[in-house]
Amino acid sequence: MIPAPFQYHRPSSLAEAVALVGRLDDARLLAGGHSLIPMMKLRLSRPSHLIDLGGVGELKGVRFDGSQIVIGAMTTQHELIASEALAERAPILREASQQIADPQVRYLGTLGGNVANGDPGNDMPALMLALDATYVVKGPNGERREAARDFYLGIYETTLQQGEVLAEIRIPVPARPHGWAYEKLKRKVGDYATAAAAVLMTVSGGRVATCAIGLTNVGDRPLHAENAAKAAIGTALDGPSLKRAAEAAEAVAAPAEDGRGSTEYRTKMAGVMTRRALERAFARATA
Repeated sequence: MIPAPFQYHRPSSLAEAVALVGRLDDARLLAGGHSLIPMMKLRLSRPSHLIDLGGVGELKGVRFDGSQIVIGAMTTQHELIASEALAERAPILREASQQIADPQVRYLGTLGGNVANGDPGNDMPALMLALDATYVVKGPNGERREAARDFYLGIYETTLQQGEVLAEIRIPVPARPHGWAYEKLKRKVGDYATAAAAVLMTVSGGRVATCAIGLTNVGDRPLHAENAAKAAIGTALDGPSLKRAAEAAEAVAAPAEDGRGSTEYRTKMAGVMTRRALERAFARATA
């Protein structure tokens, strides 16, 4: 189908983008476009104005600010994969990015678009929960910062307000050494996850010292599986502790039944992906 009529805008600065989105009624921001454009073609979304952020150079790139990784919202998944500095300091970003869709999508799909859309099926939001990321938002009233763990309210619902633009993502540099894993179950290459788990951990004396777990597409938002992480902390990840962590992940999951499986199956897979990610992260942390 063909989208409904709209006016196209391509700002060249973040200030111009913020001014446009604040001034124009019924405007939508365009990042990579992989979610918005199909919805417009189906006329499930009919914005009067489309604001393309592709010309805003200050929203692109990766840099390091002391103990934080700073990633511009318009940085593509391909650029995340290609960054050796990111691969060295936060390798889970490369691992998760490589599992998003296919190379064609990753060349255009952006980190900011992936995390700001509020789609629980997107891979990066759960990863941001595990990494304890902070989102820097610019709007008509200036800048504010919001923890990723507080940002998601429901399906396509976030705390982003009218007139605000996600500018950058700030991630604490993970401790060295650390273990990581992103385990994703999907029906085919390029598909949304049936269930997925992101794990970040440190190990001391053969036992898990710190752990964070995010779950993808098993609820109406990305899930911060705190109890599953707590079940792993202080253990050597033996069979019983892995079982408790998996059960805790299943307890927080509430997936809808769809073409990927029943609610019961997808809930069980949340536990299975959590267990696999924990095992792989632990092996990396103790290698």
